Amino acid sequence: MAPIKVGLMGYGFSTKCFHLPFITPNPDLEVCAFLQRKEPSEAGSWGHCTKDYPDAKWHRTEDEFFADSNIELVIVCTGSKIHTQHAEKALKAGKHVVVEKPFTVSSAEADHLIALAKQEKKVLTVFQNRRYDSDFRTLQHLMQQGAFGTVTEFENHYDTDQPEWVLKWDKPGYEAGEGMLYGLGTHSIDQTLLLFGPPKSVTAWWRATRMESQTDDAFTVILQYGGDKKNLVCTVKTTIVTPLPMSKIPKFIIRGTEGAFIKNGEDPQIDHLFAGMKVDDPKFGVEPESYHGYVASKKQLDAGDLSKEGGSPSAPYHGVYPSQKGSYLDYYKDVVKAIRGEAEVAVKPEQSRDGIRVIELARESAEKGVTVEFN
Repeated sequence: MAPIKVGLMGYGFSTKCFHLPFITPNPDLEVCAFLQRKEPSEAGSWGHCTKDYPDAKWHRTEDEFFADSNIELVIVCTGSKIHTQHAEKALKAGKHVVVEKPFTVSSAEADHLIALAKQEKKVLTVFQNRRYDSDFRTLQHLMQQGAFGTVTEFENHYDTDQPEWVLKWDKPGYEAGEGMLYGLGTHSIDQTLLLFGPPKSVTAWWRATRMESQTDDAFTVILQYGGDKKNLVCTVKTTIVTPLPMSKIPKFIIRGTEGAFIKNGEDPQIDHLFAGMKVDDPKFGVEPESYHGYVASKKQLDAGDLSKEGGSPSAPYHGVYPSQKGSYLDYYKDVVKAIRGEAEVAVKPEQSRDGIRVIELARESAEKGVTVEFN
């Protein structure tokens, strides 16, 4: 079967670090075009597509890009405030679409794109790549085994320490799509909703620790559930004040009637990429043992077929639990399956839409100082 021809919008950090390294090794995908407005002489530190991909078509305008009949799949890697505009144009041009996170800046925009994709009969999905992280895959693996029984509490941290890209946020005001809730929050909220579904209510606080600003660089979101999950509370947190080594930075804490799990560290794929490791290296995406979490469970657990050798079932299981391998390559394998009709879309746009809705309600909750119902 001929590879699916891919066109990428933008040629900056997101395109070069999070997409191209995991698209180009896939024999079912072929990079055929780029939208990059700058001339090669103006490209800056991230370079120019014509130099790195001389066989691909270089488009300078949106009209040229969307009119390219060779492009079957568009990857939207432009600014978050124009994701909706570009995804809409791609769908109307008859292309399948992957949208970088955040999906949109409002749930209304997300609903519009979802309806349009159904109308055009095209695949629309969101780059929620953190579902493919080593730590989250490990947590899912444990939950599938019933390691925790009925979960009563979940904490999802995505912390970072004074990153340069946040220090560039120097405006005192705020616009939808800006800040950490729409940044790292789109990942941790998505993971939480994937595990437990939409909440009954949202309570949130945000802070700007860099300067006096309405743009958040730290937040806490409390999701409370109802029905058969009435005893479940989920906390989603991010802060840029984290002066700790990576192996000590909190990631997940989960408690339930049958067990608990504590996990520090972060998926290593991007660090491996920056270190020059090839994505097909067997060690790519494998966490160091210092990042592995600790499980206490009343259940017999399967610790085999993971990154650490020699795990054997035990009942109960108490000890360090080896982490699964992370793989953003698998994200694009799933996209191919969806386009070819071999499987459902792995990251459903409706799920990402619910994540955007949680962010909207979190801002509302923080501004009003109240708990708001999810709707």
